[in-house]
Amino acid sequence: MFVLLSRYLKPLDEVDRHLADHRAFLEKHYAAHHLLTSGPQNPRTGGVIVTHDLTREEAEAMMAEDPFVREGIAEYQFIEFKPTRPLSP
Repeated sequence: MFVLLSRYLKPLDEVDRHLADHRAFLEKHYAAHHLLTSGPQNPRTGGVIVTHDLTREEAEAMMAEDPFVREGIAEYQFIEFKPTRPLSP
């Protein structure tokens, strides 16, 4: 499981131009059960994504498809962890 921390590399107006494509990318991976949750950081300097049970290779391949990555809008830090408690509803 990974926590993915993004950092925006471009101004927010450019981030916003690609936001619909980024959200479509996220929805595709929610539907495939690759993601548990996601959202913007506060303040809005990037975002956070928590993956489901993916290998590092799978997570990296998935994120290479992110329009934010393809367009040079954001970069991601991959933090791997092993949960010791179940998620609460």
